[in-house]
Amino acid sequence: MSKLYINKPVPGIDQYISLNEPAIGTAYSESVYPQNANLPVLFKPITIRGLTFKNRIFVSPMCQYSSDNGHATDWHFVHIGGFATRGVGAICMEATAVVPEGRISPEDAGLWTDSQMEPLKCIVNFAHSQGTLIGVQLAHAGRKASTYAPWVHSDIAKTFRAPTYVASEKEGGWPDRVAAPSDIPFSDQYPKPQPMSEEEILRVENAFVEAVERCKQIGYDFIEVHGAHGYLQHEFLSPLSNVRTDQYGGSLENRMRWPLRVAQKIRAAWDKPFFYRISATEWAEGPEKDPNGEWKQWGIEQSKIFVGELKKFGVDLIDCSTGGNWVKQKIAVGPGYQVPYAEALKKAHPDLPIGTVGMITDPEQAESYLSGGKADVVFLARELIRTPHWAILAAHKLGVAVKPANQYERGWVEMLTPAHPGASSDHRGGEQGTGKENLDQAPAKN
Repeated sequence: MSKLYINKPVPGIDQYISLNEPAIGTAYSESVYPQNANLPVLFKPITIRGLTFKNRIFVSPMCQYSSDNGHATDWHFVHIGGFATRGVGAICMEATAVVPEGRISPEDAGLWTDSQMEPLKCIVNFAHSQGTLIGVQLAHAGRKASTYAPWVHSDIAKTFRAPTYVASEKEGGWPDRVAAPSDIPFSDQYPKPQPMSEEEILRVENAFVEAVERCKQIGYDFIEVHGAHGYLQHEFLSPLSNVRTDQYGGSLENRMRWPLRVAQKIRAAWDKPFFYRISATEWAEGPEKDPNGEWKQWGIEQSKIFVGELKKFGVDLIDCSTGGNWVKQKIAVGPGYQVPYAEALKKAHPDLPIGTVGMITDPEQAESYLSGGKADVVFLARELIRTPHWAILAAHKLGVAVKPANQYERGWVEMLTPAHPGASSDHRGGEQGTGKENLDQAPAKN
């Protein structure tokens, strides 16, 4: 019997999807592409808690403000599915609230009830069918909850602007049920929060663990906790937002108490990779510590200590960002402006994988951070919005041959040829692999 040539399907799923071998975004063997003998770090796999990520380009969580009472929609399927087919090493889905009042806006994602699992399973299953690992960022917005989606408050074209950020009850908000460590609003245009009682702290803590149990059923590959950008975990850490006088406030040890307890419980419930996003500095005026040794704001020195404690509890990667808790923050924005903070954490904890973010747009730039030991992975968001195929473009620019999706290979002929010394690089024209390669160049017959 002659050999069969079949467009192989992904096994074990209930529909036909073409199988990519190797997985999209994986660097080909040097036996096929000799130029891959010395891979850039960006395209070297990284193994975290026994799970191997095919490259080090991770999709950063991006709030879409498009959920239906916390439930993912077709928007999320297309948004996330598009990244899954374009070569990234991992996708972290957006900030997902563990309780309804923990959403940033009424349209934020949630994971506080079982009915929210099914649409997420569809997204996760599709990502897995494309050979892409996927996780979710569990969150509580704290004093920054019950606010408008960005384009509801104001548009970038500056054709309108709301007088406040607060979403009222008539607009789907919950301004009288916003919770925080202390009753300090983020600004006078944000809700005034209610200080959390011990009972409320425990309720939210347990909600994180319950969300982890749902993550297991959904099939996520990793979890990230949002401890940055002025949301609840960050609010407990910072003396700018936490002025409590009980066991959760005052000293650094007390301010770290609740975030560390949440991390410890999540680690106990979750045996896959566990990431934690922090804001390494708040960009507030003045020093992190005054001459008397009192911590005045959250900064890199406390971040080093906090990360050390997270490491003891088994956190596997730190996703290092900055800012978001001080409304008057002044940030010197520029390419890689947040990388020095990731580098500082990497120097303090060289055995812990560190991710870096912040205006990373160029492949050589990203590679320099990794090859220079400043971080272990890069998290991209806005650049991936602008250039969804950034991972494949980066490979091309860095001289690496990686696997595009089968359906997209014709867009990457220049990167993929020649496959080996002496191979033809002439792949102009029609449908590759069907005997139609040169039809577009054939002269017309009279």
